[in-house]
Amino acid sequence: MENVVLVTVDSLRTDALGSYDDSRHTPVLDSLAERGTTFERAFATGNWTPFSFPSILASRPVFADTGGIGVDGVETLAETLSEAGVATAGFNAANGFLTSHWGYDDGFDEFEPFVTSVGSSIYSRYLATHPTVEAWLQLASSPVRRVGSWLRGETDDRPFLDTSRMFDVEHAATSFIEETDEPFFLWVHYMDTHTPYVPAPRYIREVSSDFLGTHRMLLAHSRTGLGWEVGERTLADLRMLYQATVRQVDASIGRLLETLSGNGVRDDTAVVVAGDHGEEFQDHGHLAHYPKLYDELAHVPLIVDAPDAPARRIEGQVGLDAIPPTVADLLDVAQSPKWQGQSLVPTILEGDAPDDQPVVSVTVRGEEVTTQPIPRSLDEGDLLVSVRTQHWTYIANVDEGTTELYHRPSDPAQQTDLSADPTPEARRMMKKSGPIVAAHASMLRDGNGDETDPDVDDDLQQRLEALGYR
Repeated sequence: MENVVLVTVDSLRTDALGSYDDSRHTPVLDSLAERGTTFERAFATGNWTPFSFPSILASRPVFADTGGIGVDGVETLAETLSEAGVATAGFNAANGFLTSHWGYDDGFDEFEPFVTSVGSSIYSRYLATHPTVEAWLQLASSPVRRVGSWLRGETDDRPFLDTSRMFDVEHAATSFIEETDEPFFLWVHYMDTHTPYVPAPRYIREVSSDFLGTHRMLLAHSRTGLGWEVGERTLADLRMLYQATVRQVDASIGRLLETLSGNGVRDDTAVVVAGDHGEEFQDHGHLAHYPKLYDELAHVPLIVDAPDAPARRIEGQVGLDAIPPTVADLLDVAQSPKWQGQSLVPTILEGDAPDDQPVVSVTVRGEEVTTQPIPRSLDEGDLLVSVRTQHWTYIANVDEGTTELYHRPSDPAQQTDLSADPTPEARRMMKKSGPIVAAHASMLRDGNGDETDPDVDDDLQQRLEALGYR
């Protein structure tokens, strides 16, 4: 393999894709799954971006090396590939946790997070750091824009404003592909499926048999933003908007694949697609991705389309820390001995079952699940650690000493906790999982160095706060 494109999509649920849920239609990603390897039980190592991405781009658990989030001081995938002579580029659609501040530019020849590079005017800078305001402007102006587009005979497949920076990322990736001759690694990260969900009108029509008016979109977002009770209708509207953003990302990925084909490199390029974590729609009482470790947040899509590899569906559980060694293996580059994950290339090419190792995920929870700002260091709340096998999910609050246990085949929504009155099989699972939790918690708390979160500059701080983080 000469090239690899890694596509990560923020807050992407498995049941949003047709390859995981027959009721959905995501034609581009479905076609990748039909010709590639679909991992049916892939799990993120955290419930949100800063807890998940150290695994995705450095194959290391969050907190394990420095005591903080980020990948500073850790050998990243891009560094390993760059040292081997692979051209590297990374383009992130303005997620403030995936910036040079936390070391995510390390090893990339070209890197752009699109957090502040949106113009010099006060207005454009304000919109860059307040995506919710920008989204509301897009929603409020939608009727006028649609009439204007109709009068001019224009398409309505693009948002009035590029709220998610999707087109910035897409254009940068296209330029890199067109200008790069040597073997390359390209990473792109989409934010469309992160709140607020503001899809272009055409994608709303594609996923809805009902007309979803602008006023209903505004109402759905305002109810959640103000903390009002979310009823079934509002929840249905939010799900519809979310699904439309998935279709929007799907179409953008399709354009990137067309660029690969147009430049004659598609047959030499492996494409890896993953969600960094999922999204909750009151599956366990809340929206978005608060500190929990249930499947709606931990179970994510993972699809690998490697040319000349047969189509497969893999049932064994895998963690996203397998991505760096897999990408390196596809490019015939030796992986770092410090990486925790194992390459999935034998599975992709030969159908070998992945190692039957439990997948461990973590989060940190404040006094309440909805504590703001969401804790992002070990000293800001209780450490929760989950252990997943093919059939079981074990969740432990390490600090409180409480546990939960779920049998996913019989309880896919994870609503019935079996830990209080376990069957013999459940008791064996708990006995195996307890030491894994203890060892992982000890490793995280013994991370090299103290909590290292240097002061965040004003622009980045505003961006994080606008997304609901600090």
